[in-house]
Amino acid sequence: MASATKSLEQLRARVGDALFLKVAGPDGHAARDRIHLTPGPRWFVAGSPVRRVHADAATFVGGLRALLLQSLHPLAMAGVAGHSGFRGDPWGRLARTSTFLATTTFATADDAREMVDRVRAVHERVRGKAPDGRPYRASDPHLLSWVHAAEADSFLTAHQRYGERRLTPAEADEYVAQSGRVARALGAQDVPQTVAELAAVLESFRPELEATPAALDTAHFLLREPPLPRAVRPPYRLLAAGAVSLLPAWARDELQVDTWFARTCGGPAGALAVRGIRWGLGPAESRDRHGEPV
Repeated sequence: MASATKSLEQLRARVGDALFLKVAGPDGHAARDRIHLTPGPRWFVAGSPVRRVHADAATFVGGLRALLLQSLHPLAMAGVAGHSGFRGDPWGRLARTSTFLATTTFATADDAREMVDRVRAVHERVRGKAPDGRPYRASDPHLLSWVHAAEADSFLTAHQRYGERRLTPAEADEYVAQSGRVARALGAQDVPQTVAELAAVLESFRPELEATPAALDTAHFLLREPPLPRAVRPPYRLLAAGAVSLLPAWARDELQVDTWFARTCGGPAGALAVRGIRWGLGPAESRDRHGEPV
């Protein structure tokens, strides 16, 4: 019995480590130690809503939902298609995104500010014209507001459906306000401070949103041909179904992903995927045990 328990724990550790390195990149362990173990004040205290949400395995579903939702803004999608290299190096882009999220949420205030400044410098260089001829720039405060609103709504929606410990209404408002601090630091304007304001901001963007060919191609890439070994694709499909099921109905229609499986089985599939990820990575509380302000 003890041997079987030990073998299962070793398997869990191997699975968790492989998953972590896939998301965080080959330097993930060093980055994690630097983020969590460096002493100093943080933007957010341990146990705060933003840290609880971003430490939870439900962020895997929320992150995928955010990418799908964000793609519906033609100018934001043009910037991604023209500059991010997500097709050529999807895991590198994921590692950079996850490192940014972890640094601004859990690292020291100095490291968080340095990371934000670095990303702002990159945004200043990302500019061009969309296929319809409209100019775009990644530093546009309006586009930054869309990207933030879609991300905050996605992480919060996924957490409230699949999170280990859901937020109360007051805590959900606090999450929106806390995540908005990072958005404002990046240059976003009209950043919502409550769940109600977040819903209003998302609704205000509806006239600007549409599924361009680039958005449809991105949805196909993320959902139908992910850059994963065949053995890993079945559990990924569960996660993807969970993400699609959390999209608003109009967004599923626009992206042409409103399938029978997502509608009827997406919720249970997403829950199963998150439980599997949580089994590999461990509970959210154990991933937010370091980094308290000193």
